Amino acid sequence: MAAPPDKSPTKKAPGQASKRGHIVAVIGGKGGVGKSVFAVNLGLAMAMDAKNTPALIDADPMSTGDINLILGIKKVRGYGDDVLAGKVSDAAKLKAYLTPFETPIQNAQLHTLQLLNNPERILETDVEKMEMAFNFLRRNYSVCIVDCGNRIEEQTLKILDMATVILVVTNPDIIVLNQTKRILDKLQSHHYPLETTKLILNRAVANSAYNAQFLQQSFRRQVVGVVPEDQVNSTRALLQAKPIVLSAGQSPTAKSFYAISRMLIEQGMLAQLASVNRPVRKAAVKASTGVEAGSDSSGSGDSGRGKMGREPTDPRSIFKLRIHAQLVDKMDLKKDQLNRTMDEAKKAELRARARTVVTEVLNNEDHPWKTRSEQAQLTKEILDEAIGLGPLEDLLKDESVTEIMVNRADLIYIERAGKNSKSKVIFSSNTQLMSTIERIVTPIGRRIDEQTPYCDARLADGSRVHAIIPPLSIDGPMVTIRKFPSKRMGPEDLVKFGSFTPEISDFLRSCVEAGLNLIVSGGTGSGKTTLLNVLGSFIPSTERILTVEDAAELSFPQEHVGRLETRPANMEGAGAVTIRDLVRQTLRMKPDRIIVGEVRAGEALDMLQAMNTGHDGSMATVHANTPRDAVSRLETLVMMAGMDLPVKAIREQLASAVQLIVQQSRLSDGSRKVTHITEVIGMQGEVITTQDIFIFKQEGLDSNRKVIGKHVATGFVPKFIEKIEALGIKVPRGLFKAA
Repeated sequence: MAAPPDKSPTKKAPGQASKRGHIVAVIGGKGGVGKSVFAVNLGLAMAMDAKNTPALIDADPMSTGDINLILGIKKVRGYGDDVLAGKVSDAAKLKAYLTPFETPIQNAQLHTLQLLNNPERILETDVEKMEMAFNFLRRNYSVCIVDCGNRIEEQTLKILDMATVILVVTNPDIIVLNQTKRILDKLQSHHYPLETTKLILNRAVANSAYNAQFLQQSFRRQVVGVVPEDQVNSTRALLQAKPIVLSAGQSPTAKSFYAISRMLIEQGMLAQLASVNRPVRKAAVKASTGVEAGSDSSGSGDSGRGKMGREPTDPRSIFKLRIHAQLVDKMDLKKDQLNRTMDEAKKAELRARARTVVTEVLNNEDHPWKTRSEQAQLTKEILDEAIGLGPLEDLLKDESVTEIMVNRADLIYIERAGKNSKSKVIFSSNTQLMSTIERIVTPIGRRIDEQTPYCDARLADGSRVHAIIPPLSIDGPMVTIRKFPSKRMGPEDLVKFGSFTPEISDFLRSCVEAGLNLIVSGGTGSGKTTLLNVLGSFIPSTERILTVEDAAELSFPQEHVGRLETRPANMEGAGAVTIRDLVRQTLRMKPDRIIVGEVRAGEALDMLQAMNTGHDGSMATVHANTPRDAVSRLETLVMMAGMDLPVKAIREQLASAVQLIVQQSRLSDGSRKVTHITEVIGMQGEVITTQDIFIFKQEGLDSNRKVIGKHVATGFVPKFIEKIEALGIKVPRGLFKAA
């Protein structure tokens, strides 16, 4: 067939937003979903409905030529083959490769372009020529429909970068939907905006559970078209090489293609989506390294692209990214990592296989790190980032590090001995950092994405993790890890650190054994959870303990312990389980002690009610700077329960429930100490009265700016001492004598 005339089509399709045309990228959620048939029929519907000339591009590297087969086009030249052969150097020569397809409607043609004849010759080596071709097409056609296949290769990403909308074609089949989810996850990992990714439900069956509503709720993408199943007409169309829009133009299936076309063009969807901000791609690094800046080499199987914050520019990070890419090519790391709970033996086996691959790749690469020690360190860093937690691995193993604060990929701070300092280790890129976050949150059923851009999680050793990602964090993902000590801390450790004295330790043990209800109060990072762990170890082993936490951190030595953890909402925004829900559940589980990791909201009311109804010896932590502030904070939290209780009733409940407040503080030198042990005496009028039993008296700073001070008794003998002694627990009265 003759090539189309040199002049661009004179009539532009309605809804065009600018001089540049729209690219509609079509991706199959799985092989065999009918995305090529869909692309052809959509192109014909656009041509005949608008009496226009859209372009239809076959860019599927694994099924090249399907579009020509569907249309009955016998022979074409593959643009990509000639590009690789050096025969095409500018966009003007592209016109010779466009093939017109005549429709029954006057002035309505469909121009087709086949990028490749040989699917083995993928345009990965010359994506710049790919960009040149599509820029030409956008200048000359109001709409270009591109069949991108069902794999996200390098040239696919180049097309998607320029696409106005990405249509993912799927079927109402559970296996297809599972594969579709993976495609959507990949698109999201490359930071394509959710609103530009739409779903097409092809071969839809009436009364199927997997309908458009189900897809939208499950995948959080709009379904813009439902193409009904029509086996008779579809089979006839393929056998006759006459697409269903031409062979059965009045069928429901054909009408669905016109409906999709009108939604995209006449109803202005393309014009609207053209204004959506898209990720900016950087190709400068690739020119010299073969790896694009921000590449995702964490095991996703694709050449990733990041937009979050700074990307690597130093030679070592760039080189590591290149090795990552080769490692991913040789090993299906994502498949290996699907089971995040694999035992240590399997983890070691996976790491050993990966080490072999990395070693082979390094031996074949030209790089300046030639010594054995340099290559060993380089290999370790690559393996840590590919299958571990990257530079966090060494920091987590360092016993002296108590907190890790990642501000962005190349800016990590750590806390040692209460002091913050900048770490020398960095991530290769923000994309690598994002992959590490996903490795942390996935095993415990948490999720972090554009819809839920922050998350609380924990590591296998119990360390608490908080992560927050763009757009909320400006410069890239941020992670804060409060390390869990490898050795469970006991009261003797806190005495050694000066948190309290041996006498105060014995007194607190007596209070816990006697079943006093106790609140641990303190500011952020003051050591409340560590202190609660120590106090919990004082509970007699014969009692049943239930713990309730957002992210499980508490670890008691007793056996009779049940641990409960909250759950966030799922993708549909349902299924969340809060601390308050769990506290209520514990009341039906025959607990002797209920331990709440942190009281933050309305669960304060349920906790106080439990303390008042036979669950003596229960404990919780609360954020407050003084015991008096802790009382006020608990009052406020009870009000958040929404019960509209009078303030006096709340205070009476609180004064009756809580007997002791232990205030933990972080001092100016970074040390953490118990600064107040305070009894809640009761009500005086409408005010809750408290009395300090012990306090930490600061006397100054030494030459190293370390706090000088001591714990002293105030001279007040607590009223609950008689209850303790009635249980046969001896407390020396001299302990309360003021110095």
